[in-house]
Amino acid sequence: MFQRVESINKKAGPFEILLCVGDFFSEDEKQNEELIAYRNGHKHIPVPTYILGPNNKNVQAYYENTQDGEICSNLTYLGKRGLYTLSSGVKIAYISGLERPAGATEQEFYFGLDDIEAVRNSCLVNKSSASDYRGVDILLSSPWPHGITTNDGQENKNTSKLLSFLCRDIKPRYHFCAMSKKYFEPAPYRLPSDQITQLELCTRFISLADVGNAEKEKYIYALSLTPVEKMRVMELIQKTTIEIKCPFADLNFNDIKLKGDATESKQYFFDMESKNDRGKCFSGGNDRQHKKPKVQQWDQEICWFCLSCPSVEKHLIITIGTHFYLALAKGPINDYHILCCSINHIPCAAQLTEEDWKELLRFKKALKKFFKAQNQVVCFTERNYKTSHLQINVFALDEGLAWKIPHAFEDKSEEFNLEFETIPQLADSQMLPQQGPYFVAELPNDTTLITRQMKHFPIHFARDVFCSENLLNCDEKVDWRACKLDMDAEKDLVKNFREKFAKYDFTS
Repeated sequence: MFQRVESINKKAGPFEILLCVGDFFSEDEKQNEELIAYRNGHKHIPVPTYILGPNNKNVQAYYENTQDGEICSNLTYLGKRGLYTLSSGVKIAYISGLERPAGATEQEFYFGLDDIEAVRNSCLVNKSSASDYRGVDILLSSPWPHGITTNDGQENKNTSKLLSFLCRDIKPRYHFCAMSKKYFEPAPYRLPSDQITQLELCTRFISLADVGNAEKEKYIYALSLTPVEKMRVMELIQKTTIEIKCPFADLNFNDIKLKGDATESKQYFFDMESKNDRGKCFSGGNDRQHKKPKVQQWDQEICWFCLSCPSVEKHLIITIGTHFYLALAKGPINDYHILCCSINHIPCAAQLTEEDWKELLRFKKALKKFFKAQNQVVCFTERNYKTSHLQINVFALDEGLAWKIPHAFEDKSEEFNLEFETIPQLADSQMLPQQGPYFVAELPNDTTLITRQMKHFPIHFARDVFCSENLLNCDEKVDWRACKLDMDAEKDLVKNFREKFAKYDFTS
């Protein structure tokens, strides 16, 4: 399959993502041996690939030892459910497994109403009125929604009424699924306006065949999408030449009772993300999963970065805003190495509210102006991995080193066998993975490097880069503990920084 993907990517790409629906792993172990070469690094997956979870218990074992969803380089398990937003703004909702039959015990390969409601709420959470919801770009599932029939009037046996309910409410532009072993793409259907949106939005349902099927039916589908949020309303509601009746129009959903409204919570989701104004992605069919990641609980009373924590080293604090504060980094690389931390106990920048993000941008702009006056450039890095509190490292270097910074990242990424995606300057939190670990670096040239390849990620990676021979040439400072200062020295650095930064400090 990946050879075919590589060929298409060279001819029509580059594509930023490959999405797989259906059974990625086979119940036949021999058919899965191809993956060994990719896991060992002997072969390379050409496009970042994301797969859905298992549809039966026989393939669950392939996911039991994965961490953070990563199976191997460029191959990631999306999770049981969620909303995955690409940096381009393309929104991909997904649900793994089959609908749990009545009376069946809970299994990792089943989904239920709670999962459907979580995906629904993640899609609708930012909807403020019935006029502004535009749907999502893509929905991924393995089974078909109940109500979809083939050209001969037959309904696929793997259907889900809960999935029909989800389709009706989140209104995807494209719905990809599999498990029928046949390629089927009927005319698009239009969803009527309702209490969720006044717009009558159109959905294209596409069921893909198995990879390498004997009938040579279509199993791969290439798309170039403008995100729904960036489309004009007239484009969204424009009717196609042929449309069919909405397959869910006559279904009765009165038995589906939701627990709460989408506005009740903004943290439902298990997901991730990826470039330019038009997101390009593949959707792949069956190529023939994973235990839900454990959520670590953190005690805010002992968090080093919570200002309310009794043990916080307040002498390191430079200035405090409404949502963020600046502090000297513990074990700084140089005199201008500081942290920008959230005041509230927020784990990562991806979970910031719009108001939080605005203040973060103000701090970044102020710091850029400050360092520019010092003939320096600044880099911001965030490691959302093995940490519980949002902390953005701020590294300042002489302007003459600016051109070397991308090369230093490239060298270190090769050294640690990491792959980074280059995306535009971060404009909002939605450009970051909404769930799951990541590392992001904002460079002086207004580009951003991001990776979700966090298995065995080096904790000191950012310090490794800036301490490298090409930049500060101080490898002995990679470990922060080797740079620890006594309290008096720390107080002096804080006082010096605060005085110089005063004219740029909007908090005072």
